[in-house]
Amino acid sequence: MRLGKVIGRVTLSAAVPALEGARWLVVSPFSRDNFPQDAQEPVALSREPSLVVYDDLGGGVGQTIGFVEGREASCPFEKPTPVDAINAALVDEIFYQPLSQ
Repeated sequence: MRLGKVIGRVTLSAAVPALEGARWLVVSPFSRDNFPQDAQEPVALSREPSLVVYDDLGGGVGQTIGFVEGREASCPFEKPTPVDAINAALVDEIFYQPLSQ
């Protein structure tokens, strides 16, 4: 699972029938650069490309989520579903302490 910040939503005009009514979030994934030593909150945007994540937990813009990518993203569905990333957790707080150098 990776963490990221929801930076937007996607609206589709047409979708695969198995995904009709689904919510889609645009997520900026976190990396080590998102956790500076002197900040309490992670930096909002990552240098990594943003991705679209399937959401059935109710994540909103500005919220931190935990998401799963790849084959594991389609595991919650009964039938094979074309999903590359899925929201697996809504994150309340992050505690980060960098390793001593």
